Amino acid sequence: MKPEYEPFVEKLIELCIQEDLGDGDHTSLCCIPADQQGRMRLLCKQEGVIAGIEIAERVLRRLDPQVRFEQVLRDGDRVTPGQVAFYVEGRLLSLLQAERILLNIMQRMSGVATQTAVYVARLEGLHTRVLDTRKTTPGMRVLDKMAVKLGGGENHRMGLFDMILLKDNHIDFAGGIRPAIEGARAYLARLGRRLPIECEVRTLEDIDEVFAAGGADRIMFDNFTPEQTRLAVARVAGRCETESSGGITLDTLREYAETGVDFISVGALTHQIRSLDMSLKAC
Repeated sequence: MKPEYEPFVEKLIELCIQEDLGDGDHTSLCCIPADQQGRMRLLCKQEGVIAGIEIAERVLRRLDPQVRFEQVLRDGDRVTPGQVAFYVEGRLLSLLQAERILLNIMQRMSGVATQTAVYVARLEGLHTRVLDTRKTTPGMRVLDKMAVKLGGGENHRMGLFDMILLKDNHIDFAGGIRPAIEGARAYLARLGRRLPIECEVRTLEDIDEVFAAGGADRIMFDNFTPEQTRLAVARVAGRCETESSGGITLDTLREYAETGVDFISVGALTHQIRSLDMSLKAC
């Protein structure tokens, strides 16, 4: 896990525990002795890419540092129905309290990783990489981003704080591409910060404006057709990274990649997914 992800993950786990446990797991407390021990297994029930095992262990240890965790699979492994991802042993109260929390996390993360792997496979043999976006579940972005990586994709910026991305609204309100880029450079110089600058373009002529204004680290082609993208890549001519975005589906993904664009950002990696079915059962 990237060090910068740690604070997000810790806060998220704490929130998950608070919202599920409240003032206590009264169902388990009423019928399970406090010192009763047990063993459970995480069973995969669908084919896909598993993700979130590391987070599941953290949830369990946050609730009970004494649990014994026996990992069988690794995050990013391909799984089939019937495979066991891990075994966990310890106080049953702790295991039952963790059950739904870790399942919610792992099922969603595995769904994202599985979806991403499908897109990545479509790009086999090409240099283009698929990127996620900020279209994530509020509060769970860090896990969505981790899952995309486990599925073989790449992460775009985490949020508004780690990259300057001049999109259409910024450009329009700033008065055009030149003032937007010049403003970004002046802002970073004033703060003594070093952040990558990406600029969205809507026409081929916009590309010339970007370079006339001093250039950017990456240019995003917004809602270009594949043929327009091919012309845009040629116009950039390797002077910076290139990215395609907007309305690109699994069916059109490879056609865009064959234009030579460096990255394709796809919101569907995280906002149009189906969670992977799994369960935590006694054994």
